[in-house]
Amino acid sequence: MMHIKNLSIGQGLPLIFIAGPCVIESFESCLKLAEELKTFFQIKNMPFIFKASYDKANRTSVHSYRGPGLKEGIRILADIKKRLDVLILSDVHCKEDIPIVSETLDIIQIPAFLCRQTDLILAAAKTGKPINIKKGQFLAPWDMKAVVEKIRSTGNELILLTERGTSFGYNNLVSDMRSLVIMRKLGYPVIYDATHSVQLPGGRGNTSGGERDMIIPLARAAVATGCDGLFLEVHDNPEKALSDASTVLPIKDIPHLIEQLSDIHNIIKPKA
Repeated sequence: MMHIKNLSIGQGLPLIFIAGPCVIESFESCLKLAEELKTFFQIKNMPFIFKASYDKANRTSVHSYRGPGLKEGIRILADIKKRLDVLILSDVHCKEDIPIVSETLDIIQIPAFLCRQTDLILAAAKTGKPINIKKGQFLAPWDMKAVVEKIRSTGNELILLTERGTSFGYNNLVSDMRSLVIMRKLGYPVIYDATHSVQLPGGRGNTSGGERDMIIPLARAAVATGCDGLFLEVHDNPEKALSDASTVLPIKDIPHLIEQLSDIHNIIKPKA
């Protein structure tokens, strides 16, 4: 079990949702999505953490949109946090960002590609902030034990482990639901990233492709397997999204999806 302010995450507890746009496209669009998501989750009485990236440093092409950058991006996230009173998560790609982002972020996320970057992990963990670390597409789930030990070496026990698919040949990922069970044995809550798991990395040459129609089926499967939360990237007009357009979920699908996932979770969660 893990506690973040007034939110508790873990086995037998309500399913949590980490949701928001892949990248900050503008203050107005980001605020609008955050407001809509907060409303949806409040109606369903579901725990919610807002996510958005201020810099997508691992884009396929040098010409791809990366976001507003550190200074403006964190200013936007801080403003949204203050206006809406929501928990905020974003990803970091270099340790120099961490002293700045830690003043605003409630959860610091380590991207999958960087889950073995020791200096970055240690710098993030030393803030004492909760760390959401994504399992690299190149790792087996049991390999995350060494990653967890890096975080714990700083005295930080606030750890979330996120599954986001495993490399399966060229330009393809596969979701092995056993990973959720295996990573939970490390003693920390597990999250399923239902949107990045359907990516086809580099599948369109200079951009990644994806199979949006697989997001909802895989999300259902992950909850049925017993994950503690879902990571979902959303957009009000996915085809015009500036990042991961093939794999962001239309925000209109969120209300029905969270109702379905909540029902599944209530069936399989351990009885008190």
